[in-house]
Amino acid sequence: MHTLLDTLRRIVGAPHVLTDGDLSAWELDWRKRSRGKALAVVRPGSTQEVADVVKACTATGVSIVPQGGNTGLVVGSTPDDSGTQVVLSLQRMQAVRAIDAANLTIAVEAGCILQTLQEAAEKAGFLFPLSLAAEGSCTIGGNLATNAGGTQVLRYGNARELCLGLEVVTPQGDIWNGLGGLRKDNTGYDLRNLFIGSEGTLGIITAATMKLYPQPAARLTAWAAVPSLEAAVTLLGMAHQHLGAGLTGFEVMGQFALGLVAKHFPQQRVPLYLETPYCVLLENSDHESETHARAQFERLLELAMEQDCVTDAVVAENIAQAQALWHVRESISMAQAEEGLNIKHDISIPVSKIPAFVRSTDALLQAQIPGVRLVNFGHLGDGNLHYNVQAPAEGDAAQFLREQEERVNTLVFDAVQAFDGSISAEHGVGSLKVEHLAHYKSPVALAMMRGIKKALDPQNLMNPGRVLQPESEENRLYWARWNDENKDAIDHYNARIAAEGSFAQPRRDQE
Repeated sequence: MHTLLDTLRRIVGAPHVLTDGDLSAWELDWRKRSRGKALAVVRPGSTQEVADVVKACTATGVSIVPQGGNTGLVVGSTPDDSGTQVVLSLQRMQAVRAIDAANLTIAVEAGCILQTLQEAAEKAGFLFPLSLAAEGSCTIGGNLATNAGGTQVLRYGNARELCLGLEVVTPQGDIWNGLGGLRKDNTGYDLRNLFIGSEGTLGIITAATMKLYPQPAARLTAWAAVPSLEAAVTLLGMAHQHLGAGLTGFEVMGQFALGLVAKHFPQQRVPLYLETPYCVLLENSDHESETHARAQFERLLELAMEQDCVTDAVVAENIAQAQALWHVRESISMAQAEEGLNIKHDISIPVSKIPAFVRSTDALLQAQIPGVRLVNFGHLGDGNLHYNVQAPAEGDAAQFLREQEERVNTLVFDAVQAFDGSISAEHGVGSLKVEHLAHYKSPVALAMMRGIKKALDPQNLMNPGRVLQPESEENRLYWARWNDENKDAIDHYNARIAAEGSFAQPRRDQE
């Protein structure tokens, strides 16, 4: 390993190969649930250096954990505790390479902080709409590796929809330059989408070309009290009808979730939550004028009140008020952390089925674990809920997590599956959900994913143990046995393929 470390120092410079001292910024996950031990933290400064680091690690069989801002929530970007993995941090690669105003694109390196990208776009007169609570720390490479969502997916899509091109270092250390920024390129498999959402298991994203949008003339925010989730879904449909593409945000927040913000951050004013089970935060971006946007908003809320979908509402009068409303929404996770350890779920359900899912799953959890508290909030507009479970008020939160997490996860994920949903909407799989994915994902889908992983990363050196479980020895022996038992049939099949090119299609009367 000393030879490898010496090689890495020659590639990136000795100050950028960290082996001693406090490495918690790279080894400890964002939620402080897991701490690993790295062989070294390596910080390349260019795409070529990334490629050279990968080649050096591949040659010695050392696995690599790519890392951006280390803000993930599923333990997907920190090393295991073996002390044998290299953490490849992209934080030095922060450049905004180019803005193409005519093409409405911006090219940035993977280590560029999301907020820096937003500010560069705004300075050039454009909007980059990806927005999430960690935008001051997370990087665009990590956003793409996890296919991040955020608060404006309803209008602009998640990270995948905002990306037009990638630069990627493959597990063999080759550089694929796909940064062209084309909106149409029908020349085979979409490699870009293969790497987006792969969580560093297929290659390392080093740069990206992202979409830009014109800045809206006005952006207004409203906060509405709704009597039920059914009413919130009805309000969402009305907002689509009356605001069209101007509807850029639609967040739902349960009363208990908002109560935690009021409890732990009393300096924040939380509107209307005491009188209603749910509140909704809506954003309307208008390209005409603020007057037009406000008239649209007020008419929508009037109609919603007439139909008893909304019991009360306020519309922000200025940017400061709008920011204060969004700050309440973004403080829920922090308030929940102040309340104590909790079991987080990042799930998606078809919007039409969310009320029934919440009603039945709430009842199930409360019956199984008396006193359990449910922190329900999220991006209702795109069907993504953060359906979190807090320990009973008088209970030991750490003990609750130890004793109940597996049971709670099973109850929630079984319900998600029953309602045709997904156990991960925007946080990814990482290592935290890898065992669950093996249970809830289609076996056919898992087989295709394994095939892609083996084809691109045959040595399994790219973020191993994330997204996909290592193939079990039992499974390997099963198929080896199957091959032996079916040797004659396999030989016959291969002979026919060699002779005929493919099997002839059976006649209809033979079926």
